[in-house]
Amino acid sequence: MIIIPARLSSSRLPNKVLADINGIPMIIRCANIAKEVDDVCIATDAQEVVDVCKKYGFDAVMTNPNHQSGSDRIKEASDILKLSPNEFIINMQGDEPFLEPEILHAVKSALSDNNLDFNMVSCYKEIDELQAQDPNLVKVVIDQNSFAIYFSRSKIPYNRDNIPHTYFGHIGIYGFDKKSLDEFVTMKGHLEHIEKLEQLRVIENGKKIKMIKVKTNSFGIDTKDDLEKAIKFAKEKQ
Repeated sequence: MIIIPARLSSSRLPNKVLADINGIPMIIRCANIAKEVDDVCIATDAQEVVDVCKKYGFDAVMTNPNHQSGSDRIKEASDILKLSPNEFIINMQGDEPFLEPEILHAVKSALSDNNLDFNMVSCYKEIDELQAQDPNLVKVVIDQNSFAIYFSRSKIPYNRDNIPHTYFGHIGIYGFDKKSLDEFVTMKGHLEHIEKLEQLRVIENGKKIKMIKVKTNSFGIDTKDDLEKAIKFAKEKQ
């Protein structure tokens, strides 16, 4: 099951999940990608989003408007949908309308292969030195077994001697089984409140996140400039 959190309000781009990208609402573009991989449900806090999803033939559930994160929202949605403890759930962002289906397939496959009791998977891509300086692009350091060591908005690792180095940018897609998602939302941590990165609670609680390396042209849409870029990008793909 792929659950897409779709909170309507957004401080930088109001109502962005319903933003029109060449005649198709952003959330519907995301759902159209997801349906190539698995069953899809949109978890929202607004009847307007539910109505749009139903118009395009997608299931949507109403969730608490006061959730602090997308993970909390998909957890409530998974409860409403009565998913079993072993059901695989992928949290796909509702503002990535150009995500390649192959990435969702890769997450689903990694969940099947991961033999840890706490089953959580995410993705990363190679980025260059300049991209690594952007605090809005989260960096991740990976161990030799492809588990995350740390995530940061800072440029990590710190390159003291300016040795040529490839940085890794985190892609905000998360896969869980239902019981691990339930555990994740109950975890407490200090680091996530400093960096504003909820995935840090996993590391702080001694659990692991399996990371898979992918290639992608996708990008998140957070501002009007991003939306203009998306409209141009969609036209080029037609």
